[in-house]
Amino acid sequence: MPDRTLPGHPNLEQYKKQAKELRRSVVAGTPAALERIRRHHPRFRHAGSDSLRSLSLADAQLVLAREHGYGSWPEFAKYIETLRVIRELEDLRDPVHTFIQVASVDRHGWHGSGTLEHAEMIRARYPEVSTASIYSAALLGDATTVRAFLSHDSSLATAKGGPHGWDALTYLCFSRYLRIDKARSESFVLAARALLEAGANANTGWTEYIDTPARPVHEAALYGVAGVAQHVGLTGLLLAYGADPNDEETPYHVAETYDNTVLQVLLDSGRFNEVSLATVAARKCDWHDDKGLNLVLDHGANPNYRSNWKFSPFQQSIRRDNSVVMIEALLDHGADPRLPNELDGRNAFQMSAWYGRDDILEILQGRGFETRLQALDALVATCARGDLEGARSLASRNPEQLTHLLAMGGTLLAHFAGANNDPGVRCLLALGVSPQAPWPEGDGYWELVPGSTALHVAAWRANHEVVKTLIAAGAPVNAGDARGRTALRLAVKACIDSYWKYRRKPDSVAALLSAGARIDGIDLPTGYSAIDELLVAQGNEDPGLNYKF
Repeated sequence: MPDRTLPGHPNLEQYKKQAKELRRSVVAGTPAALERIRRHHPRFRHAGSDSLRSLSLADAQLVLAREHGYGSWPEFAKYIETLRVIRELEDLRDPVHTFIQVASVDRHGWHGSGTLEHAEMIRARYPEVSTASIYSAALLGDATTVRAFLSHDSSLATAKGGPHGWDALTYLCFSRYLRIDKARSESFVLAARALLEAGANANTGWTEYIDTPARPVHEAALYGVAGVAQHVGLTGLLLAYGADPNDEETPYHVAETYDNTVLQVLLDSGRFNEVSLATVAARKCDWHDDKGLNLVLDHGANPNYRSNWKFSPFQQSIRRDNSVVMIEALLDHGADPRLPNELDGRNAFQMSAWYGRDDILEILQGRGFETRLQALDALVATCARGDLEGARSLASRNPEQLTHLLAMGGTLLAHFAGANNDPGVRCLLALGVSPQAPWPEGDGYWELVPGSTALHVAAWRANHEVVKTLIAAGAPVNAGDARGRTALRLAVKACIDSYWKYRRKPDSVAALLSAGARIDGIDLPTGYSAIDELLVAQGNEDPGLNYKF
C-alpha cells in the first residue's frame, strides 16, 4: 500500500514544489524528512544525516513518487498529466479545434516531439472529430474523407483554416500521426496525392520566427515529410509535384538519422543547390555518419563550401572530432586544409592542433601537405603529437608562447581529453597546465557546460586512459560542473545514455570510485550489472535506481 494517495484533482506543479520543500527539509536535518528519504530511497536507506544533505531534487522527486506507489518520477508525473487531460476532455468547448492542435507538431518546439496519446483520447471521447473537417482528415491521413471533402468543394485543397491557419496539405505534412502511426503510411500518400491533384501547392507551409533577433523562416511541407517524419513516399510525391528542397530546414534536418533512404530520394532528384549539399554534408559530420557523408559527397557536395556557420564541412568534421575515415573521405573529395574558417581564421592544420588531433596532422603530412605552423600554433601541434622534448625546446626559445599556452590551458586540456589524446594530455600537464583548469567556453554540442574540467570531458566521452591520467595528476574527482554534475555522474551516463554507449566498459567509473568519487546525489541505473558490481564492491548496498538523468 502506498503511504500517500492522490487527491481528486492532483496538480503536478504542486508536487514539484513539494519535492523542493522536501529537499530543503532534508538539508535542514528535519527528522521526519530524513525518515521519508530512508524509507523510500534505496540508495539512502542506511545513510547518515550528513550523507542525506547531498540529496538532489531528482532524489526528492523519486521519494514523492514512491510514496504514492509509483516506481519513478516520470511515471508519477505522466499519470498526473493524464488525469489532467481526462478532466479537460470531459468539458471541451471545441473538441475539433483541440484535436487539430494536439495532432499537429509542436510549432514552437522540436517538431519530432510528442505522442498520439492526447489526440487518441479526444477521438475516443469525441469520435466525430475525425471527419469534422478536411484538416482533421488530413492530419489522420484519411484519404477517403479528404476526397469526399474535395468532391463537394475543390477549393478546400488550398483553403486555410483550423487553429494554425494552415491549408490541408500543411496539416498532413506536419501531422504527428504521419511520424508515429506507420500503419497509415499508404493512406497518407493517397490523401496528399488527392490534395495535390486538386491544386494544393507542393511548396506550401508556414512562416515561423526563430533565433535572436527573430527572423522568419519557411517551414516547408517538404521539411515536414522529409526532415521530421522521414517519409520516403511523401518526399518523392512532393518532389514530383515541384517541391523545392532548398528551404533552410529540409537539408538541415534530413541528415538527423543514420537511415539515409529519404536523403537518397532528395539527392537523386538533383535539386539540392550548393548550399543545401554543403549543409547536409556538415550535418552528417555532426552525426558522425560516414556512410551518409560519402553519399552526399558522391552527389557533388563541396567539402570547402563555408556556409553561414562560418565553417566548411571539412572544418566541421574537425570540430566534431570525426573519425579518420570521414577525414579521409573529405580529403578524397577535394577538401583543402589550407583554407581558413570564417570564425577565427584558423585553417585545418591549426584546428587539428588545437583540437588535439595528431592523427589528422599525420594524415595531412602523409598526403604531402606542408603544415607551416608558426609560433603558438607550432607549440600546440607539438603538444598534440605528445612530443614533450620538442615542446620544451620550443618553450625555452619562446617563453612568451608557453605563457600563452598556459593561459589557454583549460581549453586545450579539454580538447585533448575529448580527442582521447593521452600523450598530448600528458605533455600539457608536464608543461604546467593544471588538471583543475576550467574550460571557460564549454561546448553545447558535447553537452559540456562552461567551466567543465578536462576530467568531466574525458569521463563523459568514455576516454578511460585520459581519465586515469588526469586523476593521477591530481584532478579533483568530486568537482561539479556548472550544473553540479561530477565526473562520476558523467562517466555512468556515458555507459548507459549516450551516443557512444557501445563503450559499456565502466573503466572510468572504476577509476573514479577508486580515487574517492562520491555516489551521493548521482542517479544510478538498474540493469547494468557491471556498474552495480563496482558499487557493491565499494560497499554501497542496493545502489540501483530506475530513472533517467
